[in-house]
Amino acid sequence: FGSGVNANVEAMARIGWLYCRQGQWEGGPLIPASFVAQVSKTPQQSNGLPVLFPDQYSDASNHYGLLWWNNNDGTFKEVPNEAFWSWGLYDSIILVIPDLDLVVARTGDSGVSWKRKPNAHHYEVLKPFFEPIVQAVPATSGAEKVKSPCPPSPVIREIVWAPKETIIRKAQGGDNWPTTWGDDDALYTAYGDGWGFEPKAEKKLSLGLAKVLGGPQEFQGINIRSASGEQIGQGPAGKKASGMLMVDGILYMIARNAAHSQLAWSTDHAQTWTWSDWRFTEGMGCPTFLNFGKNYTGARDEYVYLYSHDGDSAYVSADRMILARVLKDEIRERRVYEWYAGMQDGGPVWERDISLRKPVFIHPGRCYRSSVAYHPGISRYLWWQVLPGDAGPGHDKHDTRWEGGFGIYDAPEPWGPWTTAFYTEQWDVGPGESASIPTSWIHEEDNTFYLVFSGQDCFSVRKGWIVLNKYQQ
Repeated sequence: FGSGVNANVEAMARIGWLYCRQGQWEGGPLIPASFVAQVSKTPQQSNGLPVLFPDQYSDASNHYGLLWWNNNDGTFKEVPNEAFWSWGLYDSIILVIPDLDLVVARTGDSGVSWKRKPNAHHYEVLKPFFEPIVQAVPATSGAEKVKSPCPPSPVIREIVWAPKETIIRKAQGGDNWPTTWGDDDALYTAYGDGWGFEPKAEKKLSLGLAKVLGGPQEFQGINIRSASGEQIGQGPAGKKASGMLMVDGILYMIARNAAHSQLAWSTDHAQTWTWSDWRFTEGMGCPTFLNFGKNYTGARDEYVYLYSHDGDSAYVSADRMILARVLKDEIRERRVYEWYAGMQDGGPVWERDISLRKPVFIHPGRCYRSSVAYHPGISRYLWWQVLPGDAGPGHDKHDTRWEGGFGIYDAPEPWGPWTTAFYTEQWDVGPGESASIPTSWIHEEDNTFYLVFSGQDCFSVRKGWIVLNKYQQ
């Protein structure tokens, strides 16, 4: 390099990869995303500045960001505008195109540069290198997202996961694990068909309760024994929690396998529970709550929102998801629940008659168990949805404890419009049948979060971080 830096092509590629990940490296920020964001656009005060050799570099000052060249004005019509690259001695290049998830590194031959045509634009020499690369990418780029039922997110470019070797697993033998952030700063959860955390319960429970203390990488799980909350019965024969929520110091739990689903609540932090004398009897086969911040702080309004696949059983997938809401002070009153019934004049329509419900999300044959959390740092709702193990015609059966996929969809409002933040038919580990994003483990400063999932029938925790689209930092 002209500045005296010596690096091989692998080292150059790693620099490009760092920038493609907006400064993230191995799960954490190495340089600020705001710094990286400046490379793909030219400062206004630089545009039009004179250059030293105009016959060779023409309008070079219009194409220079923070130490990188860029295509911010679309000079390369076949290359995305957000592309940027380093350009060194003998045409050594690090090309980064985040929208294509693409990094290309090239070292030049010592003493040999590409031939320039007289009076040609200074970018002309790059076209034979850049354009074929870009043209070769669309056939494979984003293949997983193409299978998603939603278009790509306009805000989230991708979600990156920490190496699978970093996953923490505890409470072997239990699944489900819906979570909510309590007023005492604990993370409240419930497990199914298991014995909970150490020291384990002496008897296998269909529904057991627990709380988690501490951060996502050093936490302690504590079983909460409750004669009124615990349930027995294997598989569909026993009630299991599908959603947890704390509002104004009251802990709510929604349970499936209860002749549809049934609500319960506790005023003493899960020690004792009262079960509703009513049940949802249509559609709400596996409901979950939308979670906001600690003790429901940061909620968008006075309502509590519930999502479910539109089916009568938690063990049969559906074609669509539905949405209900209720005032937070009236959660225990079935008669005042309202269902999303479509959009009108730019806003949602709500009906108390459940038969008038409309889908809030559609994925034929693949709507199943899910969880929803609000991310205040990016003002987006994140909806985790597992892809059912028996996915129907054209899909092989599999046990999601050990293999399978899921989607994370995002939206600006609880009712959408939903777009794809992450989608995979086959994650690198089994996602389990249930998962949640604890709002207490969302870090706004660097957009990292942690997924609690039931892979391998454990309380499994994996770090992820959100990479934003350009200009979203």
